[in-house]
Amino acid sequence: MDDLARHADDLAALPPSCGPVRLVAVDGHAGSGKSTFAARLATALGGAPVLHLDDLATHEELFGWTGRLREQVLAPLARGESGRYLPYDWTERRFGPARTLEPAPVVLVEGVGAGRRAVRPWLAALCWMELDREASWERGRRRDGAGLTGFWDGWTRAEERHFAEDPSRPYADTLVRQLPEGYTWLPGPRETAGANRNVTYRSHDAPPY
Repeated sequence: MDDLARHADDLAALPPSCGPVRLVAVDGHAGSGKSTFAARLATALGGAPVLHLDDLATHEELFGWTGRLREQVLAPLARGESGRYLPYDWTERRFGPARTLEPAPVVLVEGVGAGRRAVRPWLAALCWMELDREASWERGRRRDGAGLTGFWDGWTRAEERHFAEDPSRPYADTLVRQLPEGYTWLPGPRETAGANRNVTYRSHDAPPY
């Protein structure tokens, strides 16, 4: 098992990517273990804030949350200010009371599509949960139960379309594979392709600070 604290230290040592913040994405298929991993990584980072993209998505806009992310979170953080977003209530089908996201040294953003094209320019690092989609979806379906079968049927079609048009994994710095206890970290496609993320990662498309 790799040392989570050591990897947390490596992330904290990266150059800031969004104002004073090192924004680290945790992406992967639904059911791949992103939320659990992000929570453990946040603890290893000394209590780093975690933004869950489920709070920005809606039933009608499963992947149409980029505008809200940019306006409510990324742009304020880039100015060194707190983000302020309205989390979506999946039961009531409406947005709830505002939450604040402080510009901490490291902020984690986790969810399917966290490493998408529109978000990558703001990232210090992109972690991809290395579990194939069928295994991930099956685990998610078991977790949520038969009552959400209809939702999962729609979700899997939407996720498949999203990643076909806007894949994240090819740009991952790290592939994270869950073990019976802990995680192993592997170099991602971006690293194995020879890119130096500290120098070239955002050179193609700088955030509009």
